[in-house]
Amino acid sequence: MKFSEADSGSGHPILGYDPGRIRIGGQVYTQGLIVSPEHIEPGWGPKSATDLTAEHFAALAALDPRIVIVGTGKRQVFPDPNAYRALLRRGLGVDIMDTGAACRTYNILMSEGRRVVAGLLMC
Repeated sequence: MKFSEADSGSGHPILGYDPGRIRIGGQVYTQGLIVSPEHIEPGWGPKSATDLTAEHFAALAALDPRIVIVGTGKRQVFPDPNAYRALLRRGLGVDIMDTGAACRTYNILMSEGRRVVAGLLMC
């Protein structure tokens, strides 16, 4: 799915998503990654959303967001709430959704100038 309304002039908008592939700028990512308006970190996350740990969420929180989005692959899968409890205690918004929805939501929040970070799984 191509995201035609993404503004590539600022930050790191997600320009396209298909299961197993995310396009940001001229780069295609086929493994989990972290993306924020200022940062891209490939190689993030486990192979399955059920295996997300507190350490995975800590890597997202380290970028100092106000909102954390986690894309869990083709389907929405809720990880153990203990894995992200520390983020909730810090007052961060945490949204769990399928990766396609996470990509769209990230783009909207980024375009609004919100402090958002997304952890995107490809499973």
